[in-house]
Amino acid sequence: MAEPPAIGGPALVPVLPNHRFDETALRRTLAPLLPGAADGLVVRQFQGGQSNPTFHLATPGGAYVLRKKPGGTLLPSAHAVDREYRVLGALSATDVPVPRVRLYCDDPGVIGTPFYVMDYLVGRIYAERDMPGVDAGHRRAAFLDAARVLGRLHRLDPAAVGLGDYGRPGNYVGRQVARWTKQYRAADLAPEPAMDRLIAWLERHTAVPDETAIAHGDYRLGNLMLHPEEPRVIAVLDWELSTLGHPLADLAYCLLPWRTTPAEQGLVGLAVPGLPDEAEFVAAYADAVGRPVPADLDVFVVFSLFRWAAIVAGVYRRALDGNASDARAVDVAGEKFRRLARRGEEIAYGR
Repeated sequence: MAEPPAIGGPALVPVLPNHRFDETALRRTLAPLLPGAADGLVVRQFQGGQSNPTFHLATPGGAYVLRKKPGGTLLPSAHAVDREYRVLGALSATDVPVPRVRLYCDDPGVIGTPFYVMDYLVGRIYAERDMPGVDAGHRRAAFLDAARVLGRLHRLDPAAVGLGDYGRPGNYVGRQVARWTKQYRAADLAPEPAMDRLIAWLERHTAVPDETAIAHGDYRLGNLMLHPEEPRVIAVLDWELSTLGHPLADLAYCLLPWRTTPAEQGLVGLAVPGLPDEAEFVAAYADAVGRPVPADLDVFVVFSLFRWAAIVAGVYRRALDGNASDARAVDVAGEKFRRLARRGEEIAYGR
């Protein structure tokens, strides 16, 4: 019997019509490489998410997850599943928990776009920041373990794990602002003045001291799998945006729940028992990474809000074009990217 979806994670549904592919060709490709695939393969899709379409593969030998590039016209450098596969393989021998990867296929003739396969893990994923149904002590322990896992990631020497060339060192913030500005402009949406003012502010604040670490790029509760019963992280998921980057960008992104409202998927204004405050989260991270954290993270917080807004703008563009991973995206993404831009502007300009 196939494994159930992760508790609290996205539901499994039949493959959406715009994401269907040749399952016979997939089974033929996987048969000599993946245990059990030759004896049968059942494919379902994880509902939700806006980026690389993700599928559950059930075979008599086990359960696996397939992530592929979406079809259609893509924004430059987006949806790099080959990089996801590479970083997962590199981290498998470290104390950063990741799923085991099984194979990568760059032949678009199999299912239309490149893909990779990794083991399916049984655990819990919480999309909601307040972790409904969890008691206060469990919630606190889980958040602090997430901080420690991020610290362990940033403590790694990229070259020592084979990722010394995984990104360009130096001027990370400046390069990222330029990259996400380009991505946002490429989405070709109606003008959003808050986004334009945010870009201008960031371009004036890119001269920050450089550090280089393996940066996840989207480190948040929804991309972490917890043990089925214990408040500890057993897998860090969704490495699409990973690179060599400034570790404070990852940390600041983790702090967004403390800086944003529920409408922006944050915690401001919510009474959440047991939730550590921002300072406690930062302290747990600093202890794990082995160095103090600068007191002023606002440049990185503003950058994180800008990048998040740019990503959601891309989701909105794909939704308008009928090519989003989640059919619901068109209803929410347009307003959300504007909300995020306006929140970033408020922090940047002290409003």
